[in-house]
Amino acid sequence: MRVIVMGAGVIGTATAWYLQRAGHEVTVLERNAAAACETSFGNGGQISVSHAEPWANPSAPLKLLKWLGREDAPLLFRLRADPAQWRWGLKFLLECPPGRSRHNMVQLLNLGTYSRESLQQLRRETAIDYDHLTRGILHYYTSAKEFDLAIEPARIMRELGCERQVIDADEVVRIEPAMAHIRSQLAGATYTDADESGDVHKFTTALARKAQDAGVVLRFGVRIQRLCAEGSASSRTMTGVEIANESGQYERVEADAYVLAAGSNSAPLAKAAGVSLDIYPAKGYSATLPVLDASRAPSVSLTDDEYKLVFSRFGDRLRIAGTAELNGYDLSLNPVRCEAIVRRTLEVFPGVSRPELATYWAGLRPATPGNVPYVGKSTTDRLYLNTGHGTLGWTHGCGSGRALAELISGRRPDVDFGFCGIAPARSAASAGMLHRA
Repeated sequence: MRVIVMGAGVIGTATAWYLQRAGHEVTVLERNAAAACETSFGNGGQISVSHAEPWANPSAPLKLLKWLGREDAPLLFRLRADPAQWRWGLKFLLECPPGRSRHNMVQLLNLGTYSRESLQQLRRETAIDYDHLTRGILHYYTSAKEFDLAIEPARIMRELGCERQVIDADEVVRIEPAMAHIRSQLAGATYTDADESGDVHKFTTALARKAQDAGVVLRFGVRIQRLCAEGSASSRTMTGVEIANESGQYERVEADAYVLAAGSNSAPLAKAAGVSLDIYPAKGYSATLPVLDASRAPSVSLTDDEYKLVFSRFGDRLRIAGTAELNGYDLSLNPVRCEAIVRRTLEVFPGVSRPELATYWAGLRPATPGNVPYVGKSTTDRLYLNTGHGTLGWTHGCGSGRALAELISGRRPDVDFGFCGIAPARSAASAGMLHRA
């Protein structure tokens, strides 16, 4: 089957890889000059199955009220005259009740576990080097109130099969000695030793090269103008993609199946094909610091849940990423938010680097109200979705790509997840269990 994949971030590249492995003829369309130039360029680097509590949870509405008007708020709604933003915000609130939050957590845990196993298998097969570490992820808290709030989600995750263990401050320092400086400030932590970290940009660009060597056609510097579909509102079929090609000329490309993996741009592109997606861009920031004193730098990937920051070590670099700003498609760097990231980093790891050496980046994460991505068939025939992964694109990338390749090949993936356009089955998720490996 001829398949066109739209987007060459980690999601699109992994999808192309698995489709080619399944025997399909694959072409990837990417507007940038290389793979992983946007949201997959500078993120926090965590393969974080344990980061499965959705943003939309019972405690979120009060936190959002507290953060209103704060430029350095972990989650900032910059209110605009944008109906899409308001619709997304209202749907976000509808995902906050305990029942919805738990349902979404199950979805994220199941897909995350499957995806981590898929990445590990792919790593063994390809020997791709991406500065990965397999030392787990530690979520730490300096607020006793925030730590208390984390205990119940951690219990639910253990019940669902994710071993997110609650630990005290002494155990935190034993696992990560670089935290000794703030031992007296630690209220506690949770730790998941099966989680990993690594540089998604290095991984994605290496996988793109291997996919190309295997026969995938990667077309860089092409801009998708419109998705073409024919038929009535109740029965549409995807017929092609109109692009501005490498020379800037109009071109129409056609295939047997189409995969939309264009991140935050997926929602406006999908509209032309009659598909409505609840995706809104959530701008995330990152800072990368050179490690000047290795003894002061963490070697375990960390999550600061109060400040919504993650820390990952990439060799002699420390990547700090996080926060979310809902402000349309604006990619400008807010110096207040950038400085807040580095300030918090040097509070926790004094002497690890110097603030003037930081390099900053911002990317638009394709967020759905409940954090659960769209993976599967769309309502338009021959158009498939692999988008809306929010902050978990790296965590879910390989699993989403592998699962979608299975669906396009006519097989149900071996993971209990609510795939779009696929009838749900009574299975592990409804019983609170992860997929069978």
